[in-house]
Formats: sequence, C-alpha cells, structure tokens
Amino acid sequence: MSSRLTRIATVFVLLTFFATAAWAAGSSPKPAKDKRPGVAEYNAGVKLMQKERFAEAQSKFEAALAKNPKMAEAHNNLGYSLRKQGEANFAKALEHYNRAIDLKSDLAEAYMYRGVLHMLMGNEAKALEDHKALTGMDRGLADALQAAIASGEEPDGLEGLATAW
Repeated sequence: MSSRLTRIATVFVLLTFFATAAWAAGSSPKPAKDKRPGVAEYNAGVKLMQKERFAEAQSKFEAALAKNPKMAEAHNNLGYSLRKQGEANFAKALEHYNRAIDLKSDLAEAYMYRGVLHMLMGNEAKALEDHKALTGMDRGLADALQAAIASGEEPDGLEGLATAW
C-alpha cells in the first residue's frame, strides 16, 4: 500500500508541476543539463522575473545575451523585464521584442508582449497587427492580447514569457 501511495503522490507532484508550467507558459528555467552559452544566466533571470525582481532579472538576461546574442527567448524576457520597470524603458523593451521576433519569427510570446507594449505606448494599430499575427500562432495568447487592448491594461500573470527551446 505504501508503494501505491508513493506512486499517487508522484503523479500528483508531476501534474502540479505541469499545470504550473502551463500557467507560466514555459517561462520555467532551461534544464540544468543544457550547457549552451547563456543558459545559466537565462535560468537565473527567469527565477528573478517570477519573483517580480525585474531589475535583477534584466541584468541576468543581459548577461545571457552577452554570451549568446541569438537567444530569442532571452530577448523576449528582457523586453518584459524592462517594460515592467516603467515607461522610461519602453523603447528599449521594444528593441528586444523586435530582436526576438527577428531571431525567431514564430515566438508567439514576443508578439503577445510587443502587442501589449504597443497598446501601452498608445499605438493600437500596431497592437492589432501583433494580435492578427498571433491569432495564427497561439489562440490563448491572442485572446489575452485582445482583452488587454480592449481594457487598456496589462494582462496578469506570466503568460507571455518565452517558452523553453
């Protein structure tokens, strides 16, 4: 019976883990075995971002990009971290969202949060362009962006953070 309870507990833990990962849209750190340049810094940045320590996360994503400037997910999450620090960082955040999309044109999360940024900057037409692109990639993120545009407010949660590769 103890073995059965252990298996049930293991399944519960795994289901909880995957549900949490889905909620955060893959913003989980990369696997520790991934030894590509910048991954350790990226992982540290994700953990800080999840704790809403955006200035510290920014420095980790910048360090990741110094080692691996083609890491689209780090550009997206750096853009997010910058945006969350306020309007003074919007232009720089936009540069990173654009770079993420240049590097990985199907990175739905970058379109999501670039659209949110356009909305915050008062450019609804560009936000709607990102929404249109997003509808073919990820319906859930497209709906979240549409709701943000309609309300004029940022979505809650971390659903627009870059997914693991």
